Amino acid sequence: MAARSTQVKNGEIQMLLLKAAVAAGLVITAFTGAALAQSKPPEIKIGITTFLSGPASVFGVPAKAAAEMIAEDLNKKGGIGGVPVKLSFIDEGAGGEALVSNYRRMVQDEKVDVTFASISSGSCNQLVPVAEDLKVMNFMWDCGAASILETKKYRYNFRTQANGTPEMLAVLVYLLKTKPDFKTIAVVNQDYAWGRESWEIFSTALKALKPDVQVLAELFPKFGAPDYSTEVSRLLALRPDVVLTTSWGGDLDTLVRQAGQRGLLQQSTFVLGIGESSIQRLGKDLPEGLIVGARGDHWFLHPEKKNDPAFKAFAEAFKAKTGAWPIYPVYHMAQAFTALQAAYDKAIKANGGNWPTREQVVDATSGTEFATGFGRPVTLRPEDNQGLEAQLVGVTKSFPGYDFKLLDNMMIFDPKVITNPAGVRSVEWLKTLKPEFVKMDVPTFKQ
Repeated sequence: MAARSTQVKNGEIQMLLLKAAVAAGLVITAFTGAALAQSKPPEIKIGITTFLSGPASVFGVPAKAAAEMIAEDLNKKGGIGGVPVKLSFIDEGAGGEALVSNYRRMVQDEKVDVTFASISSGSCNQLVPVAEDLKVMNFMWDCGAASILETKKYRYNFRTQANGTPEMLAVLVYLLKTKPDFKTIAVVNQDYAWGRESWEIFSTALKALKPDVQVLAELFPKFGAPDYSTEVSRLLALRPDVVLTTSWGGDLDTLVRQAGQRGLLQQSTFVLGIGESSIQRLGKDLPEGLIVGARGDHWFLHPEKKNDPAFKAFAEAFKAKTGAWPIYPVYHMAQAFTALQAAYDKAIKANGGNWPTREQVVDATSGTEFATGFGRPVTLRPEDNQGLEAQLVGVTKSFPGYDFKLLDNMMIFDPKVITNPAGVRSVEWLKTLKPEFVKMDVPTFKQ
């Protein structure tokens, strides 16, 4: 009987010990879970590639200034989800090999959480597969080559603005609406991915919408060319009704100045497909009557935003910081930051208010719609991670109080109408367009 009593007591003790162990485990688990749920990193590290040297730096340096200004303001407001952001930069002007090496170092050694890469389509073509390989979320914050997201679906790469298809199609439709009777055209584009692809998009759409136009010359000077005398001479001799260029940065500035000095800008209708960023720098060298695209609906006097206090405050703060009004790479940089904040906010909410993992942020980014307050909202299309961004096109005109031309007779195009559907290559979609496409209703705004 005593032995049985001892066994019972031992069993009860073991049961009590087991319950105590289970309870302790639950407490530890609950405590650990709570700690993990509340754990936030000390900072969100953002690695940014932009041109800090070379002729394209006139484009990239303002973007860097914008990033610094936006990050400072963001941190004053508590950061993203209560976490401050920290920036690091890579110079795209260093060249392809150095760019890839520095990008890998930034991701692997500096442990950045997200990258904004890049300006150049050539850079994006190099870095997009690297970002995918390293499993780091990357926002293609400015490069325009449509083919990057048309040939493969990526998990970690997103484009936070439009690609070349809506950019070129908006410019072409504007040209056809305002100067429908031209019969000949020539192109002068930088000889690399963007220059070649943007012309393919424009020329394919032109054949569909106005098939009787004759292409007199296709000229592709090298990227960074300091002299365009050969191209200007040939165009002066050919006398095309329209000259298109989708060049940008210092290359575009040089081309326009040299063309203007020899009278080419007066002889032909010049179309600066993405020329908004050069308007202020060119000043009096840019005449009236040139058609200019803004790579999005980006303009420091945006007709729908110019009276908005926050819009005006940002533009004035940027001018005070840099001495110039914001140009479209500035607004594209702002879009990347806004997209990142929207993705984190969405991921935190989906995670019950807890700090998300990197993969949860990636999941949340797809399909995100965000509004910077500087233009119309942008949507990251979930099927291919392509940004849908409105397009603004106008014509240069002189206005009192400005020592450079402003845009007038502006049209703002709906991105859903002028962007190829997901899963359909741009060129193939453009071939299906009919001349009636030009009759689309587009709102027009005076300056």
